[in-house]
Amino acid sequence: MTLAPEAKRHAPTRTGSARPSAESVPIVPFTLDATSMGGRLLVHLDAVGRADEAALDGRRVIARIDRWAARLTRHVDTSDLARVNADPNSAVAVRPTLAAALLAGLIAADASEGFADITLLDARLAAEGKGDRVAASRRGEWQLIHRPRGAAVVRRPAGLRFDLGGVGKGWIADRALALLANWPSAVIDADGDLAILCAPGKTWEVGIEDPRAPDSHLAVLRLAAPSGGGPTRWGVATSGTSVHRWNIDGAASHHLIDPRTGRPAETDVVQATVIAGSALRAEALAKAAIIAGSVDGFALLERAHVRGAVLLTAAGDIQALPVTLSLLAA
Repeated sequence: MTLAPEAKRHAPTRTGSARPSAESVPIVPFTLDATSMGGRLLVHLDAVGRADEAALDGRRVIARIDRWAARLTRHVDTSDLARVNADPNSAVAVRPTLAAALLAGLIAADASEGFADITLLDARLAAEGKGDRVAASRRGEWQLIHRPRGAAVVRRPAGLRFDLGGVGKGWIADRALALLANWPSAVIDADGDLAILCAPGKTWEVGIEDPRAPDSHLAVLRLAAPSGGGPTRWGVATSGTSVHRWNIDGAASHHLIDPRTGRPAETDVVQATVIAGSALRAEALAKAAIIAGSVDGFALLERAHVRGAVLLTAAGDIQALPVTLSLLAA
């Protein structure tokens, strides 16, 4: 996901039913670029005449994101998540940041009808050739018991481990955007998971990258806010099988695990982009659309009342929900 190429403009926020008015002005943002969460982190602000203030606020948000990510990564043994995964006890106390992210995992699972599942760490490692094949989803085997001041206790069977992955990125993007509430138009781009705020009369333009051709787009979205109201929030996320791929024992493997089988999804969808009201919801539903396949995936997205969706199939077809048409740039 990129800002539209013409002016390196924005990202997403708005409702699928509210068409951008002809008077909406595309935003040319002030952008801060960093590396975080194993990928690229971008903060975009509509900061005409406020560049110094934007740089200060952007750096503060990036620092906060780094702190959250350090607690939620599974790749560092000292992170809160890694400590829970390594703890042999069935009941483990967790601090507020991890508790909130695990709750986001439950929300994502519900929104995606179980396809976005944070209990699939062992299946993911097996897909990378780092472990044995395992059983399918264990999402019904754990619970989060809330405690005062945002803390919680995780109860789970021995051996159940978590991988926040894209759910964590979506949650962080949404939470970081909330720190920029004093900016009427802002975007957090957490390595392609976008949380967007757009002021009335302004438009973010977002390019959906084509995985078959570098520097080209399947489509460009125009995300605005309805006139006569306040700023509108959007979430846009793209998931696909063309990244995070491996060859294991001569067979192709990828990172999108089907919770029904515990194996990489066998699907006719190569890439899915979903437009929703939050980055967390968009991320969960984009993943679900790929794993479910185009027919069941579109049905799921319609039940979820997303604001838009664009799918690329293995046959090279570009398909979109009808509601998406009002968001596409001419």
